[in-house]
Amino acid sequence: MGKKYFGTDGVRGQTNAFPMTAETALRLGMAAGRHFVRHSGRHSVVIGKDTRLSGYMIESALVAGFTSVGMDVFQFGPLPTPAVALMTRSLRADLGVMITASHNPYHDNGIKLFGPDGRKLDDRTELRIEDLMDGSLSEELASPSDLGRAKRVDDAQARYVEIVKSSFPRTQSLSNLRLVVDCANGAGYKVAPTALWELGADVIPIGVEPNGFNVNEECGSTSPARLSKEVVKFRADLGIALDGDGDRVLLCDEKGRVIDGDQILALLAGHWQDVGELRHPAIVATVMSNLGLEQYLSQRGIRLERTQVGDRYVSERMRETGINLGGEASGHIVMPDYSPTGDGLIAALQVLRVLGESGKRASELLNVFKPAPQLLQNVRVEKGKAPLETESVKAAIAAAEEKMGDAGRLLVRASGTEPVVRVMAEGDPKLIRVVVEQVCAAIETAARS
Repeated sequence: MGKKYFGTDGVRGQTNAFPMTAETALRLGMAAGRHFVRHSGRHSVVIGKDTRLSGYMIESALVAGFTSVGMDVFQFGPLPTPAVALMTRSLRADLGVMITASHNPYHDNGIKLFGPDGRKLDDRTELRIEDLMDGSLSEELASPSDLGRAKRVDDAQARYVEIVKSSFPRTQSLSNLRLVVDCANGAGYKVAPTALWELGADVIPIGVEPNGFNVNEECGSTSPARLSKEVVKFRADLGIALDGDGDRVLLCDEKGRVIDGDQILALLAGHWQDVGELRHPAIVATVMSNLGLEQYLSQRGIRLERTQVGDRYVSERMRETGINLGGEASGHIVMPDYSPTGDGLIAALQVLRVLGESGKRASELLNVFKPAPQLLQNVRVEKGKAPLETESVKAAIAAAEEKMGDAGRLLVRASGTEPVVRVMAEGDPKLIRVVVEQVCAAIETAARS
């Protein structure tokens, strides 16, 4: 059964268009509240958000929904997604909510939900909440004396900074490092520079002037060009780029070269294996991770388990197998020993830990493996269109796979967060260019018909 509201990472879309309307947020708050109110006594939900203008509207609607079914609401204001996940657990809340569209531009927004354990909800729970949203919600409204209360939590940022700092070894310091941190004008614009500075680093913050419209705008992990320039300009030791809600991170070495999530996974997997912290000889990544990562890990006797795209699926596989390291090439790095969900800042600190212990420059340490040539193109598709289900596109994909044979791999998938189809191929550069162009052309033709 397909979902009506939820995608691969919560509810997401353009603000004031279905499903990201105030009405949907209100009904989501009421439905999720009903689902998680399971015993007598007080129930609570924590809410964080990034810096989008629409966050005020969505937050107010959610607060109204939750309080109407008897849940107390604790509002954090701007705070990274991983902080909300951690605070859900530490404050013993029944539910956590993050208002964000992550790496998307300001005109989009979204709602991510976390269970009391700080983990993202599974498909079954999301479907149950959707059923409640489409039902008669007025039957479960709280009595006037049982309405929930809403309260601002003023020290949420300080709490998270302390949690982040505790993930870094007490025996180490960042006092000899100059770091450029790009906060994407997003949720981490205060906490990230603060945590790094308190650990001793000379911090040069950029992307820390949010105005409601500039989140992820030519900055952050989706646009690392500015970070590269600033790292070289200020002769920094490392650049750190977060996305709009702080759950992704990309890095930049002192020469200005961008380091993606696959390289970070390779570095941490190798180091954790050496020091005995890799719980199993395996890590989890998605179908989008580079073939070079898999080959590097294989040489070290580490297995790469792949999932469908989405850090929630990475986390689910990790829980099933007991694997304690996973992530995505986009920069989601999942380390359950430190956080129940991907945390860009904590991941950066783990890299800085290895950097400090090795005594090497970032450029010597972070280019762990040679990536296989990879080409990714997006084809924009109108809402309601399903070109991947057409026979012409299926035939084009089959022909492309036959043409590639064992010389590489092809992946075609619809995005769960944007109205696009992603076509990715790895292998010989000339061959992958041909097959990607052919498949994209078939998708474009089918989408127009």
